[in-house]
Amino acid sequence: MNGTHEGRERLLLVDGMALLFRAYFATSFTGSIRRTSAGIPVNGVHGFVRYFLDAVKRFGPTHVICCWDMGSTTFRTEQFSDYKGNRPDAPDDLKPQFDLVKEVVDSFGIPNVGIVGYEADDCIGTLARLHSGAADVFVLTGDHDMLQLVNERVTVVIMKKGYGNYAVYTPSFLLEERNLTPAQIIDLKGLMGDTSDNYPGVKGIGEKTALKLMQEYGTIENILDNLPQLSKSIRAKIEADLDMLHLSRDLATIRCDVPLELALDQCLWKLNRSTVETKFDELEFGSLVKMIG
Repeated sequence: MNGTHEGRERLLLVDGMALLFRAYFATSFTGSIRRTSAGIPVNGVHGFVRYFLDAVKRFGPTHVICCWDMGSTTFRTEQFSDYKGNRPDAPDDLKPQFDLVKEVVDSFGIPNVGIVGYEADDCIGTLARLHSGAADVFVLTGDHDMLQLVNERVTVVIMKKGYGNYAVYTPSFLLEERNLTPAQIIDLKGLMGDTSDNYPGVKGIGEKTALKLMQEYGTIENILDNLPQLSKSIRAKIEADLDMLHLSRDLATIRCDVPLELALDQCLWKLNRSTVETKFDELEFGSLVKMIG
């Protein structure tokens, strides 16, 4: 397995919202949503469990933590009020599943972690930094922003379309596939912005130009030191948007110093089968029992 060291602990950090949303939308587009006999929608939770258990089987963690966003107000919305301002409300059928999915995670004996004022990404970054000395860390997500966390001890596993498909990012795979280092992921976002998070970067600079600048100059500082070498139009765009360039880079930076402490021994992966089966019975997930082995 990439990025692992023989005999070391292995920590799986799960981006809970990424899995839940992916699971919900992968099934809801058909128009028929899985419900319990009492009518409670559970399609997202059902898919979450399938994705999660497949990843456990594939990456074999000794420890697991699941991280969540805690509402839409964070230090980033204080810095930039439009941050994620383009996100629609969660669909009505998804809303009751936010609490249900955490109950399922509880039944697995896994800590649910979230800190008000921060995003799940920041909790994941902090926990990765905290525990990568003692464990090989795997981050399970669909969010390419997380690639900035990659290092020799932290592997980012991006869920791809279709069930059980992953892109496994180590520093060498990131370099090979994108010709970028983890730190350059942040600078790239500073330049081009992020439409899904609703911050603009430098107006008029898209991914292609941003990548070209990163390949040529390596960092935003280096680009700014070499402004006279740039084409007139690119130089003008950057000079007109310097404040937004710095703000966008800051918004893109995952914080790894969130006030959060969780000892490794509090998140041992050790299923209590009867607890899980009780929860699965309640949600009418009979077909998933065989996945818990």
